[in-house]
Amino acid sequence: MDDKAWNELSRRMAELRDLGSIVGLLTWDQETFMPPGGADGRARQLAALQSLIHERLVSQELGDGLAAAAIAPGLDGAKAAMVRNLTRERDRAVKVPARLVRELAERQSKSVEAWRAARADGGFATFAPHLARLLELRREQADVIGHDGERYDALLEGFEPGMRVARLEPIFAELRDALIRMVAALADAPPPPRWRVERHRFPVDRQWDFTLHLLRDMGFDFERGRQDRSTHPFTDGIWRGDVRLTTRLSEENPFQAIFGTIHEGGHGLYEQNLPEEHAHDPVGHAASMGLHESQSRLWENLVGRSLPFWQRQHPHLRRAFPEALEGVSVEEVYAAANRVERSLVRVEADEVTYNLHILVRFELELAMLRGDLAVADLPAAWDERMMRYLGVKPDNDVEGVLQDIHWAWAELGYFPTYTLGNLYSAILYEKLAADLGDVDEVVRSGELTRIRDWLVENVHRHGHRWDAEEIVRRATGAGLSTAPFLRHLRTKYRSLYGATLAP
Repeated sequence: MDDKAWNELSRRMAELRDLGSIVGLLTWDQETFMPPGGADGRARQLAALQSLIHERLVSQELGDGLAAAAIAPGLDGAKAAMVRNLTRERDRAVKVPARLVRELAERQSKSVEAWRAARADGGFATFAPHLARLLELRREQADVIGHDGERYDALLEGFEPGMRVARLEPIFAELRDALIRMVAALADAPPPPRWRVERHRFPVDRQWDFTLHLLRDMGFDFERGRQDRSTHPFTDGIWRGDVRLTTRLSEENPFQAIFGTIHEGGHGLYEQNLPEEHAHDPVGHAASMGLHESQSRLWENLVGRSLPFWQRQHPHLRRAFPEALEGVSVEEVYAAANRVERSLVRVEADEVTYNLHILVRFELELAMLRGDLAVADLPAAWDERMMRYLGVKPDNDVEGVLQDIHWAWAELGYFPTYTLGNLYSAILYEKLAADLGDVDEVVRSGELTRIRDWLVENVHRHGHRWDAEEIVRRATGAGLSTAPFLRHLRTKYRSLYGATLAP
């Protein structure tokens, strides 16, 4: 392929990336600073941009350029990955009519506002018609993209390239059964003495300062990123030089902001350290949402909930909240940060029960896409599974079926990436710990940038040169498995609770 043809293809790749960045900026603004009256206008803006991206993506000129590049001799590894990634994305987009792209974009924005209204009045009925229409549109999208009888696969592919329901279901079933047994064993064990955060109030301005301190310790670059507040914490990588994090603050519970910030900080570090030389092409993206989630969960749970982390942070926490920490030992803070309980809210769940929350959502959206569950029956189905897996039942829809924004965003097929992220994080951390030597001392001494640098070298800098599992395999020698994750939980909570946690 001659230089002129490749340069034209590169220009088209960069334009698509730039347009996508504008969408990211608009959606970030929608969740942070946009006034409520901007909803209709923002829906139109996003629909126009999504339509433009779709138009550029499915253009015959881009298709011809990709086809020529695919058969060009001597295409090196990075260029081959660019062509492969964009071809895969284009092949999906070509099958989706522009009318469907536009309606999805418009419905997503309106559904987010309906979701907020439903949460305000506590009623699923306000949101249900929007979800029903989004479900119809996603089914239509899955059918036009094509699948082997499992609509979910077509949507899952958009978040986790190469993953399929047939691969997920046995892995998730193994995990579910082990976790249900573990939760039952821990519920019967006497909990360790813990810091009673519920007895205090935590000024949000001091929480805010503490979260910024944590991000600096992790190595987050504030010259290339920022943190703001939103209802639902999220990260938006506009590009590697402009990474937006959000967190949420509650006077009743500082851990909400602390772990929300550490979690989103993990996402942010990934975005800031994607390969600079591929910032404007399809290799400069994260390989998958599951791999992205592995970075946030590694930082949140394997680092941020560890005893060495709190041995390091305990003095800083005491300075931030001297009244609440008076007479409280680091072991009590550690126990509070790792309290295991059957809870209703996913984003506040501990690392033992968290994946059971995900499995509830995965099974329900799989049933909806298969046509086995009507939207009207979703709240009851939600309550039944929460009781079966976690032994709790919400008192209202805000605590239950309305708690996540993902379905309002029409992100069917997204939830499994959270559990994949937990599994990948444990695989990566075992290898990281082996390579760094005494990783507990690394964390205890505050040398968190050594962890960041290992992740940059083994994960971040590869971008999407390979799919997620291949990147993990190249970094660790191991593929997807539940074993390292369950090993981590059993080792940690056997020590913390003194419980017998059988395999």
